[in-house]
Amino acid sequence: MIVRLGAIAILPKNGCQGRLLFFEIMSGTKKPRVLNMNEEQYLTTVDIYLADEEETSALARQLAPMLCGTHPAIPPAERGGRIHLLGDLGAGKTSFTRALLREAGISGRIKSPSYALLETYKLSNLYFYHLDFYRFSDPREWIDAGFRDILKKEAVVLIEWPERAGSLLPPPDLEISLAYADPGRQARLTAHSNKGKLWLTTLALPLQGCPPKDSPGDVS
Repeated sequence: MIVRLGAIAILPKNGCQGRLLFFEIMSGTKKPRVLNMNEEQYLTTVDIYLADEEETSALARQLAPMLCGTHPAIPPAERGGRIHLLGDLGAGKTSFTRALLREAGISGRIKSPSYALLETYKLSNLYFYHLDFYRFSDPREWIDAGFRDILKKEAVVLIEWPERAGSLLPPPDLEISLAYADPGRQARLTAHSNKGKLWLTTLALPLQGCPPKDSPGDVS
């Protein structure tokens, strides 16, 4: 028996927060079964098509208040967290990060850490760390650089190219993989912690779709 797990969005109405409705479809059946909340906690992956850079930024803007502890569904004590961003060059990892930091309230220039490896920001008493491991050739380099110390509980840590650190890097709360799907991007969001699962079930995601055919445009 094959079971397919899926999710659709319950869009917000009258100022209320939207949420995901999870369902499963078993082979040989046509009617999906809606999962209850106790079952939902085990669903850790959501796939979503992002048509353009604005939709990528919109996803980042939704996540920002959850990491900052200002979202009404997230207790302030649960602020902070780590997001790992995977994808080829130009897939939108840095664009996503800039949008999240801007929505969080970071002003001024938001630089890519491609050369410096780390860019640090502080908003009130919350630190934000943006790292890029693209130039690492040895998984231990991130430890030798002293980056282990910044994996603090009450910090927002965003890491591009985390795979360059191999298994030495602890799993994140949420992993976002961006793949080219012209004219947009296919994103897979995978939660690795209870905090990440809470973020996923709190997101008001657009209905799942597929890349349109023969449609111009691109994401930078």
